Amino acid sequence: MAHAMFIALCLVLGLSGARAEDPYLFFTWNVTYGTIAPLGVPQQGILINGQFPGPNINSTTNNNIVINVFNNLDQPFLLSWNGIQQRKNSWQDGLAGTNCPIQPGKNFTYHFQVKDQIGSFFYFPSLGMHKAAGGFGGLRINSRLLIPVPFDPPADDYTVLIGDWYAKDHKALAGILDAGRSIGLPDGVIINGKTGKDRTGKDGKPLFVMEAGKVYRYRICNTGIRASLNFRIQGHSMELVEIDGSHTMQNLYDSLDVHVGQCYSVLVTANQAPGDYYLVASTRFMKKELTATGIVRYAGSKVPPSAVLPKAPTGWAWSFNQWRSFRWNLTASAARPNPQGSYHYGSINITRTIKFAGSRAVVGGKSRFALNGVSHVDVDTPLKHLEYFGVADKFFKYNLTGDEPRAGSGPVSLAPNVITVEFRTFVEVIFENPEKGPQFYHLDGYSFFPVGMGPGKWTPESRKRYNLLDAVSRHAIQVFPKSWTAIMLTFDNAGMWNLRSEMWERRYLGQQLYISVQSPARSLRDEYSLPETVLLCGAVASLPKPPPYT
Repeated sequence: MAHAMFIALCLVLGLSGARAEDPYLFFTWNVTYGTIAPLGVPQQGILINGQFPGPNINSTTNNNIVINVFNNLDQPFLLSWNGIQQRKNSWQDGLAGTNCPIQPGKNFTYHFQVKDQIGSFFYFPSLGMHKAAGGFGGLRINSRLLIPVPFDPPADDYTVLIGDWYAKDHKALAGILDAGRSIGLPDGVIINGKTGKDRTGKDGKPLFVMEAGKVYRYRICNTGIRASLNFRIQGHSMELVEIDGSHTMQNLYDSLDVHVGQCYSVLVTANQAPGDYYLVASTRFMKKELTATGIVRYAGSKVPPSAVLPKAPTGWAWSFNQWRSFRWNLTASAARPNPQGSYHYGSINITRTIKFAGSRAVVGGKSRFALNGVSHVDVDTPLKHLEYFGVADKFFKYNLTGDEPRAGSGPVSLAPNVITVEFRTFVEVIFENPEKGPQFYHLDGYSFFPVGMGPGKWTPESRKRYNLLDAVSRHAIQVFPKSWTAIMLTFDNAGMWNLRSEMWERRYLGQQLYISVQSPARSLRDEYSLPETVLLCGAVASLPKPPPYT
C-alpha cells in the first residue's frame, strides 16, 4: 500500500522514474504572524512553524524536497530558494513572475530537486516587503557520501544568518515605498534573529558551542535587504571553503565581507583559551556602523568574552581586494565526481554581451529604480504562465531593454521587463554602477563566473584583466561604487529567471527583470511541463492547458 501511494504521489507531482530514485524530504510549514523583537521593540514578524528565523533544511545533493506551505497571513505569500538552480523547473522558483501566490487561508506544495548542487543557501519570502519581516531560513546541501570533500568532516555544522533589520513592519515599509519615498537606512543588525544584547546591554545565551581542539563549519548568509556586512569571530581565523555552492581555495581570513544575498562557508578551529568569544556582524559602506554580536562558547566555559570587539575594515578597496583573493578550487569535486576545474569557461567563445546599468528616477512624483531605462512592474498573471499558455503578447513585450544602457538620462518606462536569451549560448553580462554606494545582483536558475571588476565604465579593453581560469562560480555578486562587474555563463537552463537587485527597496521599485530562456525543442529533455499541482490564476486560470512536453 505504501509503495502504491508513493508511486501515486510521483505521478501527481509529474516525476519521471529517474527522479524518483533519489530520496525525498517532506515538510509541512505553517506561515503565521507572530510578535518578535529583534531590536528589543515588539513588532509583527513572519514565522514558519512558530520559528524566527525559520527551520533549517538539511538536504543532500539530488534530494527531492517537498514542502507543503500553509499561508495563514492576511496577504498572498510565496517562498523562493536563493541559489537553488531549479534545473528545468522554474515552475517552483517562487517569484511573482513564475508562480501564482498562495492566497490567505490556502496552501501550496513546492516540489523541487537540489540537482547537482552542494553548499550553503537560504530561502526567503519573495512578495512585497515580506523579507523584512522574517520568513527566511537556512538551506544546506551536503555532498553525497561517494563524492570526496576537500576537508575533513567538522565536529558540527552551524548556520549563521546575518542581516540588517528595520524597526517598522513590512506593511509600513511597503506603504512608504508605495508613497514614493525611501525607507532609509536600517535600524540595526541581527544574527540568527537577535542583536546579541538585551535592553540592559546584557549578552544573550550562546548561539553555538565548540569543544577545544575541534574544527567547526560555519555557514554565513546575508539575508538582509540593504547592507553589506562584515563578519568576524573574536580571536579566531576563518578558513574559507565554499562560496554560494562552490568549493574555494582554502585561504585564512580574519573577517569576511558578506554582501546581500551571498553565503560563505568557513572552518573554525577551537584553538584559543577556553572561554566565550563574540561573533560580530557590522554594516559596511554606511556613515553609521551598526553592529550585532553573538556568543560562541567553549564547552564548560564560564569566562566572559572580552569587551573589545575586533574592528571591521574600512573602505570599499579592502573589500575589492578580498574579492580578488577568492579562487575556485579546481581540483575539488562539487556535486559530481569530476573536478570543478574540468569546466574550462575561459576557453568558450562569447556569443553575446549584455550591459546593464541600474538607475533611479522620479516617475509621477514617486521614486522608481530601473535597469537600462525600464522599471519592472509585475502583472497579475505570472510571466512564465503567460508564456507557456501562448498569450504573452497580450500582456507584455519582450526586449524593451537593449543590450546597452540608454544614453543620457532619458525617461524611465514602467512595464514588465522581460528579455530573451538564446538557449545554450555563452553570454557575457556587464553590470555598471554609476552611483556612490555599492549595488548587489542575484540571478535565479544559474551560477555564473564573476571574471572581472574595476573602477569607472567597462570597455572591451577591460577583458584583458579578466580571470579566465579560477573565478568562483556563484549566483550573487556585488558592484562597487562607480565601478563595473563582469560575469560569464552558459544559459543552459530553460525557464523564466529573475535577475534582481538584492537591495529590496530597489527591487520593489523596479530594479529587476526576467530572462526568458526557451528551448526550441519544447522537450522534457530541456524543461519540465507545467506540473499538475501548480496554482493557476489571472488570465490563464480558465484556459485549456497546452499539451505537455514530450
